[in-house]
Amino acid sequence: MKLIYRFGILLARLFLPLAALMIPRIAHFLDGRKTLFEKLSKFKEGNSAKTAWFHVASLGEYEQAIPVIESLKTVFPDYHVVISFFSPSGYDHVIKKPQQQVDFISYLPIDTKRNAEKFVQLLNPDLVFFVKYDLWYHHLSAIKTRKIPLYLISASFRSDQIYFKRIPFFRNLLFFFDQIFTQNQNSIDLLQSIGYSDGMLAGDTRFDRVVEIAKSPKIFEDINKWKDERPVLVAGSVWGEDMSLLIPLINSNPDYRWIIAPHSLDPSPMIDWASRLKVSSVRYSEWDKSGDYQVIFIDNIGMLSSLYQFAKLAYVGGAFGKGLHNILEPIAFGAPVIYGKLKKESKFPEAAQSQLQGCGFEVEDFEGLNSVFENLQDSDYYKKSKDSAMAWVEANRGAAAKIISKISLKGEL
Repeated sequence: MKLIYRFGILLARLFLPLAALMIPRIAHFLDGRKTLFEKLSKFKEGNSAKTAWFHVASLGEYEQAIPVIESLKTVFPDYHVVISFFSPSGYDHVIKKPQQQVDFISYLPIDTKRNAEKFVQLLNPDLVFFVKYDLWYHHLSAIKTRKIPLYLISASFRSDQIYFKRIPFFRNLLFFFDQIFTQNQNSIDLLQSIGYSDGMLAGDTRFDRVVEIAKSPKIFEDINKWKDERPVLVAGSVWGEDMSLLIPLINSNPDYRWIIAPHSLDPSPMIDWASRLKVSSVRYSEWDKSGDYQVIFIDNIGMLSSLYQFAKLAYVGGAFGKGLHNILEPIAFGAPVIYGKLKKESKFPEAAQSQLQGCGFEVEDFEGLNSVFENLQDSDYYKKSKDSAMAWVEANRGAAAKIISKISLKGEL
């Protein structure tokens, strides 16, 4: 299987440049990696500080890493932190502005043996964290060969994943890790089923992250004035399928204010959605802060996580399509959250848990959405849901501190 894996990587290296000629996204993927070794070498030149390397697939995993990075820096402020990304979309988003606790940001090179050994040798980390998944054989092997402490954090496993099939090559990737910190007990049980005994239930570090955002959200005086005392529903990361349900709900509830943050910043869908509304709307970039608009479309990046502070209710998109976005952000503000019918519930365990807690609601069509919305207009029902959201978040804080504390006790920091 190792030979097949190496052959697959070789084919990718041969065909990606050809695909890049026709697909800009792949061209961007390759262009970003052209000078990564030179940049890494320059960063390490004359740098003798201890280094913690965090590898993430994309932006979502980076958000999960942030609380652990902050906890590490609190206890060991002299450590330098390096982040590597696989996805250009995550890298591009993070590199736009300084990351206070991060000293260097890089792409992960394509997983050949030569690339991996060169990357690990140049970086020479003192400890390594992979976040959730995105496990690459040659990089993991290069780390273990050098006996560098290696951890997997915020792991959330499912029984249908390749690690739990009868393919030793992929299963053995998990055994590279000195310790695996999981989000839930089911993941511990799956690890034990394949004979991995160094799992620890730490919880989901996203709770730490969303609590931090909820404590100090960005201030939007214009939106606070716009909403006044009226109830607001914030719909985050929505797609066309989500808006097919939301538009009739908006049209039938003019007393509400509505903040709509689309998944894509392409103005065309927003123009189309606005044309189907019976109430007034405006895009945030074109809003002159006058006019009695019922709907504001958020057409920029970076606002959404703080906009949930205004939400009486939240709707989080993506469930009907590629995958549900982050429901913990609105829940951290105490907003009951509604989302579409999940295609694969096991991929989003927090959704099922939110339903058990009574602060998350799955809907399949407009009738279901309207029923949940009407139920949440009852003050007692709403208060119970809001209180359960806050209690759930409070009960799950502290995953990052658990991880750093455990590693400290092992004497590896």
